[in-house]
Amino acid sequence: MSRLLHVDSGPYAPPAPARELTAVSADGARLHVEIHGPDSAPAVVLAHGWTCSTAFWAAQIRELAADHRVIAYDQRGHGRSPASPACSTDALADDLEAVLTATLTPGERAVVAGHSMGGMTVMAASGRAAFRAHTAAVLLCSTGSSQLVAASTVVPLRPGRLRTWLTRRILGSRAPLGPVTPLARRILKYGTMGPGSAPHMVEACARIVHACPRKVRHTWSNVLDLLDLDHGVRELDVPTAVVVGTADRLTPPVQARALAAALPHCLGLTELPGIGHMTPVEAPELVGAKIRELAGAHIHVVTEESA
Repeated sequence: MSRLLHVDSGPYAPPAPARELTAVSADGARLHVEIHGPDSAPAVVLAHGWTCSTAFWAAQIRELAADHRVIAYDQRGHGRSPASPACSTDALADDLEAVLTATLTPGERAVVAGHSMGGMTVMAASGRAAFRAHTAAVLLCSTGSSQLVAASTVVPLRPGRLRTWLTRRILGSRAPLGPVTPLARRILKYGTMGPGSAPHMVEACARIVHACPRKVRHTWSNVLDLLDLDHGVRELDVPTAVVVGTADRLTPPVQARALAAALPHCLGLTELPGIGHMTPVEAPELVGAKIRELAGAHIHVVTEESA
């Protein structure tokens, strides 16, 4: 693809990984994985959302990699992970299990942070053996477990069948996004970001989203339309923090509140005034601090001195 996949300068330019590897999922799908930071440090695994890539976590990777081992991967069909005929929440769970198994040693636990579809990946995997064996705590950013299209406020109408129909048509569009133009930035900012988002934040998100192949975007929109992971929330029994922006149109605060109420071990819900759906980009310091806090509280690293 000739289109620039991400910004190449500034705080949202992805840092170079210490190493890269390919994790192979249950159906043979190959997943691009990047590892940043010291090998002996507490581990953090980052799962990005729909139409995004590892580049979406650039700010958190840059800050956390100083003293954490940060593992970021491209969801199938996104970034540098090839598309696969299998697109389902089970496939997402398989993929996360494959990444955890490929990057963590037996008995090692990590903080797993998921944004949007990445959070749904966590919910889908919550009952899986590898997830339970390797997850110390979770951060769910800007996500929901069901009724995504009906709850979305992208279309400024009262809730009902007309709004749901129009939202489905917009989010499931097969139309190409084309180049990142001023109009494209305005549209993306309206739909996915808070009104106060700085231009460099909008640019970073636009580059990533517009780089997602049209077919991949459409196929996964159908999966999200039919999403029902309420059971996965109830099975997510590790310590879990929830973050949402009050201006989130894709997964509004009502979704986050429902998650917080249903989680067996919720550490709290943080609602960020004026922030939209792209919380790791719009509130990078807060999201990074939440991950750091979870790692400090729930990961015990065995060193030679303490062994």
